[in-house]
Amino acid sequence: MEKLVIKGGNRLKGEVKVSGAKNAALKLMAASILSNDEVVLKNIPKIKDVFLMVKVLEELGMGVNLDDSGKATIVPANPLKHEASYELVNQMRASIIVLGPLLAKVGRARVALPGGCKIGLRKIDFHLRGLEKLGAKINVEHGFIEAEADVLKGADVSFDFPSVGATENVLMAAVKAKGTTVIENAAREPEITDLVCFLKQMGAKIEGTGTSTLIIDGVDKLGASKEYSVVSDRIEAGTFMVAVALAGGEILIKNAPLDFMGIVLEKLTGAGIKIDETADGLHVSRDEEIKPLDVVTLPYPGFPTDMQAQIITLLSLAGGTSIVTENVFENRFMLIDELNRMGANIRVQGPHAIIKGVEKFFGASVRATDLRGGAALVLAGLAAKGITEVIDISHIDRGYSNLDTKFRALGANIFRTGERDSLKD
Repeated sequence: MEKLVIKGGNRLKGEVKVSGAKNAALKLMAASILSNDEVVLKNIPKIKDVFLMVKVLEELGMGVNLDDSGKATIVPANPLKHEASYELVNQMRASIIVLGPLLAKVGRARVALPGGCKIGLRKIDFHLRGLEKLGAKINVEHGFIEAEADVLKGADVSFDFPSVGATENVLMAAVKAKGTTVIENAAREPEITDLVCFLKQMGAKIEGTGTSTLIIDGVDKLGASKEYSVVSDRIEAGTFMVAVALAGGEILIKNAPLDFMGIVLEKLTGAGIKIDETADGLHVSRDEEIKPLDVVTLPYPGFPTDMQAQIITLLSLAGGTSIVTENVFENRFMLIDELNRMGANIRVQGPHAIIKGVEKFFGASVRATDLRGGAALVLAGLAAKGITEVIDISHIDRGYSNLDTKFRALGANIFRTGERDSLKD
């Protein structure tokens, strides 16, 4: 099992470029199923989940070429298969997002129940009920979702909760449905806005971009007329901001999607991080003590649950007591036991993490329990006294492109398994 070995204490300095957003790239790749033409996507992150999505598309019969620059060329299948296997889908939650496009393109889909990080129930009921509203007949048994629809028809779909995945699945099915679909209480995450823009470029008719109400008039045909570049990853940008606040130093973050980072920037600034927008990017540093905060995770435009682990790690070194409330996923405090092993003082009370700031972290052997929790442990290791070993880093590789390489370029003392002797004195 690979691990990351980190010798803490090095201040960060230099510049880093943010990759394309994982949660946008995967959905745009799935949306390429709808196109009758070749699709070219740029700024695709080179991460484990993307490589798995490539395999899913190839299994469906599509041709995919992902080059070293992050450009994916996706060729439509003729004929398009309709089944996504358990072996692939079980490794990545986002694989379920092919359900809507397959229904729209070929009228049927057989997709294994999804896997991914074990951070909560993340029920797929919203996906299935939404697709049923459009006329799909759905049966779930033996670990598979089987869906059929001779004709998808526009309908009013209202979600009890603004589910990102359900919004995306229903949206991609609705773009080829007969008539008009109205999605109420739709998720508004920037990655959904990116998906809407990509679908519109392919010829979809969608109103309400960036709002909680999407109005979709179905069309008969979709095709890609030009290349499309994936939005930059706001979570990766936030992760590097927290890193420099913990480790010290100053860095320039290039390609950060500022328009979508409002509350993250507000909270990090409130914690004492200095963030200055320049012509070249975001200049980030910290010159004062980390300040305690109260943070509540909510659907966008609220504070993102994908930044919860990083902010908990930051507040663990604050000069006072903070409270972080998790409102999206019920199992997303798995990180806390690992942080406490490094010297943090955190207790969980229902959906609340109560964090009493400590002076420092201490190096330890810790396990990455999920994607964002794993990244947060790396951040703790950068600030810790001594050596930290983060094991089970396959979670981290699912969502961060070359995280260790990027940190090493900023001066961090971090290496993968087998390179411990390369740690600098």
